[in-house]
Amino acid sequence: MLRVLFTCCLLLLSCTAVARVAGPLEVEQPKAARDLASIRSSGELRVLVNQSRNSSGEVKGQSIGIEYQRMRAFEQYLNRNSRDGRTLKLKVIPRAKDQLLAALQRGEGDLVAPGELLNIPPGSKLSASAAIRSNVPLIIVAKQGNRRYQNLEQLSGRSLALPAGSVAGDAIRAVNQRLIASKRSPIIIEWVDPTLAVEDVLEMVQAGIFSVTAVEQPIAERWAKVMPKLRLDRHLQLANDGDMRWYVRRDTPMLGASIDRFLKGYRDPADQDAAFQRVYRRLYKVHYPLGRTERQRLEKVRPVLQRYATQHDFDWLALAALAFKESTLNPAARGAGGATGLMQITPAAARSVGVSNVNVLDNNVQASAKYLAMIRRNYFNSPQLNERERMAFILAGYNMGPQRVQSLRAEARRRGLNPNQWFFQVERVAMEQMGMGVVSYVNSVNKYYLAYDRERYLLEP
Repeated sequence: MLRVLFTCCLLLLSCTAVARVAGPLEVEQPKAARDLASIRSSGELRVLVNQSRNSSGEVKGQSIGIEYQRMRAFEQYLNRNSRDGRTLKLKVIPRAKDQLLAALQRGEGDLVAPGELLNIPPGSKLSASAAIRSNVPLIIVAKQGNRRYQNLEQLSGRSLALPAGSVAGDAIRAVNQRLIASKRSPIIIEWVDPTLAVEDVLEMVQAGIFSVTAVEQPIAERWAKVMPKLRLDRHLQLANDGDMRWYVRRDTPMLGASIDRFLKGYRDPADQDAAFQRVYRRLYKVHYPLGRTERQRLEKVRPVLQRYATQHDFDWLALAALAFKESTLNPAARGAGGATGLMQITPAAARSVGVSNVNVLDNNVQASAKYLAMIRRNYFNSPQLNERERMAFILAGYNMGPQRVQSLRAEARRRGLNPNQWFFQVERVAMEQMGMGVVSYVNSVNKYYLAYDRERYLLEP
C-alpha cells in the first residue's frame, strides 16, 4: 500500500501545476483571422515567438536567435513577392512557450515560430507548416563528469528539470508508464521557474544546480558551443518523431501556403552561429553556489544578511544571491570603480543612503540593503509588478542605474512589450540597445536565488 501511495505522489510531482480559478471563466472571443491579403494591407506581420534567446533576439544589431534569422528572411520573401509594391514589417511578439498556440487562436498574432518542438492540442483550429526539421531527437543532457546512464531506465526515481512548455514532459510520462509497469519508480519532472528558458536550464545543468534535463538535440548542440561543460547523451533518446514547424490558424490558407513555399527554398546561412558564439561565449558561466566552501561562507554571513533583509523587507536569500554574484560571498573582495566588500557597493552609493565605512561587513550589507530598498521605493513600487519581476528591475537598477531601466521600460511599452515584465520583455530592449551585460547580470542573480531557494530548508536554521 505504501509503495502505491509513494508512486502516486511521484506521479503528481511530474505533472504541471494548474491554477484553479473561482467563479465563472471569462471567455474572450477570438479576433478575426488575418490572411495574407489582410496582413499586406496592414503593413505588419505579427509573429508570436517563444521567450527564448535560442529562438529569437537581437543583440546590438546582431541577429542571434535561430528563428529570428528565418523570420527576417520570410519578411524579405514576402516583400520581394509583393504585387502592389507595398512592404510589410515584422512585429515580434514574445510569449511563454506554453501560451503561444492559445495566443495564436485568440488572434494576437498571425503565426507562431517557436524554434522548438511544439504539439498542437486536440481540437484546436490550427495547422502546421512544412517541417523545418524532421524527426528531431529529444535527448538527455547532463554535466560532464557526472554519472553516465546507459539507458533511460537508470533515471528511475531521479529528478529531471524542464522549462515550462517542454514537449519532453509528454515523452517522460510515456517512459514513466513503462517504469511503473515494471514496478520501478518513475522519473520525477521538476518544472522550473517560468523566468527560465531552455538555455537557462542548460546553464544550470552545466553549473551542477540541476542534475539533468531533456532538450531537442539541435538546441543542445547549439548551446554546447558556448557551454563546454555540458554532456550530450545522444544515446538516451526520449523520442525522435517530432518535427519543428511554424503554426498558423486554419482559416488563413494563403498565409500557410506562402510559408510552405518559403520554407521549401530556404537554407540556413552557413555562418548563422558566428554572432551567437561571439556574443554568448563568455556569458553563460553561472557557478555552483552550494558547494562545501560556498555553504561555509554563506553560513558565516547569514546572520547579517538576515538582519538587514528583515529590516528592509527582502528575502535574505535574494541578498545572498546578489552577494554570491558580486563577491562569491567574500567580505574582503575589492572590485572596479571603488566597489568593495560582500555586496560590492561603492562608498558613494553607501553615503547616498546614510552609511559610511563599507569596509566593515555589517555596514556593507546595511548599505546595500538600504540602497536596494531606495531603488524599490522610488522607482519600482507599483502594485502592477509581481515580486519576482520587481526584484529583477531592482537588480537591473543596482547594476546600471534605475533611470536607465525606466527608459528601457518606456521603450518596451512603445513597442507593445510588457513594461512590467523584465524577463523576456524589457530585457529584449536591453539586449538590443546595450548588449548582454545587464541581462546576464540579472539572470545570474536570479539563478543563484533559485538554487538557494530549492534548498531553503537546509540553509535556514
